[in-house]
Amino acid sequence: MNNIDRRSFLNSIAMLSAGTLIPSSAFAFGKTGKKLKVAIVGVGIRGITFWGKRLVEEYSDILEYVGLSDINPGRLEHALKYMNVSCPTYVNFDQMLSEQKPDLLIVTTKDSTHHEFIIKGLNFGCDVLTEKPLTTDELKCQEILDAERKSSKKLLVGFNYRWSPYATKIKKLLSEKSIGTITSVDFNWYLNTHHGASYYRRWHGQMDSGGSLWVHKATHHFDLLNWWLDSDPGEVFAYGDLEHYGKNGPFRGENCRKCSHKKDCKFHYDITKSKMDMNLYVANEKHDGYIRDNCLFRNEIDIYDKMSAQIKYMNNTVVNYSLTTYSPFEGWRIAFNGTEGRIEAWQDIPYNDDESLLQEDLHKAEMEQTGDKKMVSNPIIVHKNWEDFKVKQVEFNRGGHGGGDARLQDKIFVNPSAPDPYKHAAGIRDGAMSILIGIGARRSIESGKPVKIADLTDLEPQVERLVD
Repeated sequence: MNNIDRRSFLNSIAMLSAGTLIPSSAFAFGKTGKKLKVAIVGVGIRGITFWGKRLVEEYSDILEYVGLSDINPGRLEHALKYMNVSCPTYVNFDQMLSEQKPDLLIVTTKDSTHHEFIIKGLNFGCDVLTEKPLTTDELKCQEILDAERKSSKKLLVGFNYRWSPYATKIKKLLSEKSIGTITSVDFNWYLNTHHGASYYRRWHGQMDSGGSLWVHKATHHFDLLNWWLDSDPGEVFAYGDLEHYGKNGPFRGENCRKCSHKKDCKFHYDITKSKMDMNLYVANEKHDGYIRDNCLFRNEIDIYDKMSAQIKYMNNTVVNYSLTTYSPFEGWRIAFNGTEGRIEAWQDIPYNDDESLLQEDLHKAEMEQTGDKKMVSNPIIVHKNWEDFKVKQVEFNRGGHGGGDARLQDKIFVNPSAPDPYKHAAGIRDGAMSILIGIGARRSIESGKPVKIADLTDLEPQVERLVD
């Protein structure tokens, strides 16, 4: 990888953050011969892979890990080995900040605690990069907005789906007004009985930990919509219920390993077949009691498993969105209706794509950061009024979220000064607007009424999306 100088890196951070350039004193590397000091809090799977091992392997000439923090000392020990670093580890997060004084803090903890570490990092004097979602409710969101405004440092949000070639091609077609002005959108996302079920085994299945899949998962989808439509959401009305998982199950057990219904349960998950999960989670249960293969029919589950929303944007586009969590297949489809035609796009719809991967392997392939770089191809259908439809084939690499992961990090660390004509870069406002749709959907289900996005925080939704 080519070295980049200090000014270039600062420019890249600014493009991903909230508009103003980070002060020149924020980093000391590049021309000074010093590396960016990075610390991470939360060493679960996403932390040690995408924001851990991959950064070490790809960008170690310009950055170094100076600290890892987690409430689980066993996971910390595993993270050191997996990431191949030798920095200090901390159960006490405040102690890590005080002793290591990182330039950049990466937050990959449980969603409900993001705000705590984001705010502490900003107050301490770190620039902060957080995994999605930004946080889980409107009160925490407002706290983060207030802290970022008061701080001299900036907050970055790691949206990767935008950066995939397939999503970018959709953005290009919309930006070119290829079907005129967009008036409505139909967007359906399907989680299969492998990937979808996995959320209900983990802490994500409880509202106070993940804010429901309206926030944890759909924040990706809502950010894509906000970006594609280039407008802010104004109002949301939603339905949702828990009808399949949780208390609805025909039986339940302590966890999959100890369950007496293994032969009867089609959702049984044998965690012992995953070396990563055994080393990262099972081996360290004794430290914090976190069970990775929990029963997805346990009574504690209180999030929704069917979700549908209507979103009205400030530019008057209306979106019909649904999320299915127990589909036979994993994938998504979207249709944009415009004044001059229609665009249809989809990924991983098996009867459309002659898919060769097993359903169980689809999510694993998407998360893969190394290994097979084989390109795949999907069509986008552009149908103009009074004309025959045209098929646009788009090539992309399936791994790393359709190639988005690598492009996001390369934009920060390798090509910071490259043009960004489609405004891929995402900052704090993007992070907030994406979760506010999901939070608004939750509030709508609770009240039975539409929820205005402007009533949730002090952010004022705009007809044309503001670029951080």
